[in-house]
Amino acid sequence: MLTSEITAASSGTWTLGDLTVRRLGFGGMRLTGSAAFDLGTPSDRDRSIRVLRRAVELGVNHIDTAAFYFSPTRSANELINRALAPYADDLVITTKVGPVRDAAGAWLDLARPDQLRGQVEENVRQLGLDHLDVVNLRTQGLDSIEEHFGALAELRDAGLIRHLGLSNVRVEHLEQATAIAPVVCVQNRYGHDRRNGDVVLRACQERGIAFVPFFAVTGDGREAGGVVADDRIDTVARDRGVTAAQVRIAWTLSRGPHMLAIPGTGNPEHLEENVAAGALRLTDEELAFLE
Repeated sequence: MLTSEITAASSGTWTLGDLTVRRLGFGGMRLTGSAAFDLGTPSDRDRSIRVLRRAVELGVNHIDTAAFYFSPTRSANELINRALAPYADDLVITTKVGPVRDAAGAWLDLARPDQLRGQVEENVRQLGLDHLDVVNLRTQGLDSIEEHFGALAELRDAGLIRHLGLSNVRVEHLEQATAIAPVVCVQNRYGHDRRNGDVVLRACQERGIAFVPFFAVTGDGREAGGVVADDRIDTVARDRGVTAAQVRIAWTLSRGPHMLAIPGTGNPEHLEENVAAGALRLTDEELAFLE
């Protein structure tokens, strides 16, 4: 099995605007154990803090989070702040805005364009920053995102945001956004068992935009609380002496140099396995078999 001696540097790098990140990053959503995301019981608070600090020790410098990643007992932003502030100069924290949850965690409607500044400022406050490195607009059923993205572009011009991204979008959304301001990344659901995002992936590659898939490891197994078994994934994992999750991460990174993986976990052992997967290179034969 790949060992913890391997760091995120083995995954290579990509540039988000003027920010260089390693292609193997960390997703903060699973730290909260939020029932709204079907993630079960959160990790022990101290263990979550240890996981975040260990991720940085292992060379991870790209962390994905959001103010709406919270449960009755956990807030991803607060944990990140507690674990990592004062932040390293090369650490890039990516956040998302758009969805609205009330104090009890119930999902409400998408924020109006004039409410996005408040969401950005809440992320700034929770993380203890003076500006946000990257903010993704997560859409929910919008045909046009021009007004929402335009509001974020104004906050970028005002210095509250450094770079802009998108989440849960179609190609037409990407076209609408890039006509307003540069887009450095797109976060869509994508993985070995969920390929319907290939058209957006290709559009990002053509434009030099990072593609950052979520649920790339758990795939359709997220609702079941784990990874759904896949005979081909399992075969490659067994032959290479690695885990199925490591094969899925390696497959994700193989889809193009612009692919960034952000597997999340509250388990220290899983963290080290995930980071080590950045060094796993699948052969052409293995990739063909997985297709």
